[in-house]
Amino acid sequence: MGFILSVIFGFLPMLVFAFFVYWLDRFEKEPRHLLGGAFVWGAVIAAGFAFLINTLLGAGIFFLTGSELIAQQTTGSVIAPLIEEILKGMAVLIVFYFYRKEFDSVLDGIVYAGITALGFAATENTYYIYNFGYLESGYPGLFTLVFIRVVLVGWQHPFYTAFFGIGLALARLTPNWPKRFLYPISGLIVSILLHSIHNTIPALIPGVAGIVVGTIFDWTGWIGLSIFIIYVIHREKKLIQFELKEEVHLGIITMEQYLESFSNIARIKALLKYLGKPTFRTISHFYQLCAELAHKKHQFRRMGDEGGNQKIITQLRNELAQLSPLIN
Repeated sequence: MGFILSVIFGFLPMLVFAFFVYWLDRFEKEPRHLLGGAFVWGAVIAAGFAFLINTLLGAGIFFLTGSELIAQQTTGSVIAPLIEEILKGMAVLIVFYFYRKEFDSVLDGIVYAGITALGFAATENTYYIYNFGYLESGYPGLFTLVFIRVVLVGWQHPFYTAFFGIGLALARLTPNWPKRFLYPISGLIVSILLHSIHNTIPALIPGVAGIVVGTIFDWTGWIGLSIFIIYVIHREKKLIQFELKEEVHLGIITMEQYLESFSNIARIKALLKYLGKPTFRTISHFYQLCAELAHKKHQFRRMGDEGGNQKIITQLRNELAQLSPLIN
């Protein structure tokens, strides 16, 4: 029963967090199969290989130094941040290279990175809750570790990996080739550095004081990233508002549809009006296409016709023109 509870409390909160990250992407939802694949990658591939590599390298350091303390500190402060951020980042990198059409904005980078990291956290949390909670102190230990892993440090992995996602997104949206390499590398370095600081704080400041300092460090970072995400969402709204003006003048969409395309409240009202009816999916798809068209037009302005942007814009316009009369 202890193991089952560990799995439940390890995975369920992270799945709830993942749904929240998915919800944040208000205008242009990412494909669920890609997000599901990213979560599984984090939970199985990244977590599995990280455990194996961290263990082997830690054992190697112990063999060379004969010091368990040195092995633990080196693994926690250097090896784990490096290996784990690279392995988590590989899922985002795969989407970036093989599904570039779905990688349209900084928010997309954060979403893919966050979902991957939450999958990793789910497996890691299960391991910690069971081994260092239940096996050491029974149910009191289990619930103590649940509080620590979910409440105190629940957002740590998405926070670190988000910076690599941001770096890839910035690279996706710049025509400058040196910056295309610089942004992802910088994002990965920031991810590793933040992860390393978090893991090093308990060693430098032992006891309750270390927990307090670590919690303040983590929550300060999460709040800062949350403010940045709010800014990114607002900027995406303005992008849609600017790019779709032309569609109104061309008669592809109506003024009412245009206003609903960048207003969450207006769009939700439109969706609620047809909740449970066949038209609901049509409306949802229509506004998804509006956001995709806005992003593709923005990319065309910045990047030119890379990846066939002009062809995609034409296809999206044609599809919107067909659906527009169905949306009243």
